[in-house]
Amino acid sequence: MSDLAPAGLADGVLFRPVRGGNAFEDTVARLLQTIRLGIVEPGGALPPERELATRFSVSRDTVREAIKSLSEAGYLVSRRGRYGGTFVNDPLPEREVPDAAPPTQAEIDDVLGLRDILEVGAARAAAARELGAVDRELLWTRLGEVSTAAVDDYRRLDSRLHLTIAELTGSPSLVPLLADNRTHVNELLDGIPLLARNIAHSNEQHEAIVVAILTGSPDRAGDAMSEHLAGSAALLRAFLG
Repeated sequence: MSDLAPAGLADGVLFRPVRGGNAFEDTVARLLQTIRLGIVEPGGALPPERELATRFSVSRDTVREAIKSLSEAGYLVSRRGRYGGTFVNDPLPEREVPDAAPPTQAEIDDVLGLRDILEVGAARAAAARELGAVDRELLWTRLGEVSTAAVDDYRRLDSRLHLTIAELTGSPSLVPLLADNRTHVNELLDGIPLLARNIAHSNEQHEAIVVAILTGSPDRAGDAMSEHLAGSAALLRAFLG
């Protein structure tokens, strides 16, 4: 039996199965919520990895990667030995927020809601078009650039890939709307740490989006983009909410 308490609240609200499409991001978000809401207080122990994997209905590798990412971000610490395990850091790290007032939940919801409308629609529209050789090569090039990007350049190249998708819809009015929204999204992203596992997962999702567009599959492109955005949204709401 773990030291987690109160068990009813944790089981009913946080320690429930996560969505399969963004298992890593949702696991990070759930663990962070557990910390932020005080379900496990600073200095307290998390349940064992195998128990978390069972509760979240994810693999132990996913749990291990989520714990590793939150440890690197300063929220968790692992200890070896007879009384070892994974513990909530004490003290917790200060939130990485800009000098300006942190965004409200309503502001976060507004930015992410508009992003979902614009970018899912853009992916579907781009996949529905007959793309020429130049456009197809451009999209594949943008995918390669972000897939091999250095950490400090990742968000710039990530933004460029998403803007390229908007350009391929053939709607000039869409690009400035998406660019403006992306600026606000990046301002939110600047307030949270870059997680290596999330970058790897995002690159996999980027490839799924691009392949769906290049093969002319609007439904698949829209679904892949929606899943991709949901992962980022889960992390943003967890760290900034």
